[in-house]
Formats: sequence, C-alpha cells, structure tokens
Amino acid sequence: MTAYGVTPLSGLPARVTICEVGPRDGLQNEARPLPAEVKAEFIERLVDAGHTVVEATSFVHPKWVPQLADAEELLGRLTFADGVRYPVLVPNERGLDRALALGVRDIAVFASATETFARRNLNRTVDESLTMFGPVVERARREDVRVRAYLSMCFGDPWEGEVPAQRVVDVAKRLMAMGCTELSLGDTIGVATPGRVAALLGALTAEGIGIGDIAVHFHDTYGQALANTLTALQHGVTTVDASAGGLGGCPYAKSATGNLATEDLLWQLAGLGIETGVDLRKLIDTSVWMAEHLGRPSPSRTVTALAEENR
Repeated sequence: MTAYGVTPLSGLPARVTICEVGPRDGLQNEARPLPAEVKAEFIERLVDAGHTVVEATSFVHPKWVPQLADAEELLGRLTFADGVRYPVLVPNERGLDRALALGVRDIAVFASATETFARRNLNRTVDESLTMFGPVVERARREDVRVRAYLSMCFGDPWEGEVPAQRVVDVAKRLMAMGCTELSLGDTIGVATPGRVAALLGALTAEGIGIGDIAVHFHDTYGQALANTLTALQHGVTTVDASAGGLGGCPYAKSATGNLATEDLLWQLAGLGIETGVDLRKLIDTSVWMAEHLGRPSPSRTVTALAEENR
C-alpha cells in the first residue's frame, strides 16, 4: 500500500497474480548456499505476506545448482498453506519422480528460445530439450499436476544477439501443445524494452496462445523491468514473476542480473490501484531479514527507501 495516493490507468487489470520466484530463481545464484531451515522460513514468510504462488525449489541435479541441493529436505520442512501453490523446477523424468514422491502438485520446465543458451543451460539443442520435456509434461498432466513452461532468452541472447519474435513463438507453441498450462516469457538478460514486449505478445496471441496463459519474467539489467511489466499489463497479462528483494540471476548467463524486485512491483501496482493480496510492509521485513542472512543489502529501491523510513 502506498501512502502517496492511487491513480488508476484505464485498460489495466483489477488484480495481478505475482509468482514469487525468490526462493528458487533468487537463491540459485548465491555464492553461499543457505541452510534448509532458512529457506523454509523464507518461504513461510512470503506466504504470510500474502503470496499465493511461491516457487519453492528445483530438482535439477546438485552438480549444476548446488545451492538447491536440499530440495527434499526443504519441502519436508514446509507447512503447506491452503490455497497456496508451491511450484518446483523439474528438468527431466527423474526430477519429476522426486517431485511426485513428495506430493508436489505444480512443476515447471525450462526451455530456451536460442540454441546457444539451450546448450549451455541444458546441454542439449532446442529440439532435444523439447523432446526431453514431452514425457515429463504428459505424465504430469496425467497426474493432474499443473505445468508452467519457462521460456528463456525471449528478447536477446548474450551470444546470439537479438532474438526474432517468430523464433520465440515457434518454441512457445510447441510447449503449449505438449500440455503446459502456463507460459512464462523470460527476458533473461534484461534487454527488452516496451515496444519489443508489445510486439512479442501480439505475435503470440496471433498464433493462438491465449493472453491469460502468459506470464512475464523480466530482469532489471537496464532498469526496464517495471516499464516492460506495465506494457505487458496493458496488453492483458495478469501474472508477473518477481523476486523478493530483487534476488536472482542466472548461473549460465553472466549478464543476467537481478530479477524485478517484488517490492518495486508492488509499489507500482498499489499506486495504480491494482490488487495483489500481498502486504508490502511484511515483504520488506522479509527482504531485510534475508539480506542479513546473505550478508549484503537488497538491491530493491523500494526496500531501501521504506526500510530507511522505518529506522
């Protein structure tokens, strides 16, 4: 909630769902892994602040993401709240086995729009990675498990440069045809600008992908994440990925700096009169607490400003 007034803009949704990615996408890039009990408290604090979708962890092999090697222990520590979804990242059928054994009801797969990133992130071509995901998605849906598809490098790639919208559309259509229930468009290195966002959303909907099935995931490398999010909302998107305190990056794309900070997003949405159900003050307290565990301040401008006000 903002103390400086609410002025809505026409054409925006009345409510936005925030997919809180801090516990997974945020923490996976930290140099020092945190104990499972700290991660569990982080997730429970996020839920207490009002989040209804919190990406909890990843079942990627610990060799590749050691920061999240404690997935089973972490999920065992959580008290799952009614009405809250706790998706986990699943790379393959073995990961799906592990997730289902723990009662997980929401998973995510992660694809790339570019060949170079697919090889660096998945050690496979784009086609090979989609072939790998097919049985995972099919089986998950058979078990009535929701499947989010992350699609990385939707606007630019540090090795290949600008990514054509049609390439993103082609991969997105294949993911949705598999049975994925949601598509999250990733600006992995933060190079998107509003015009590019509008053009890609238009290209996707023109090819039959419903705007209600699309989420956006912006990194703030060039300070464009909030502008890009507003553009997406103006085009009908109602699900936005964000990370408490602006945590995050990508271990396979060194130019991928932090995610859009959830607090910065909340400040903008509150000023526009858009409901989220998330308590900004509680979230700031959580991000300050997490910053203490990480030994560094939060990069979120809103956290910095309001934490100073509370001193």
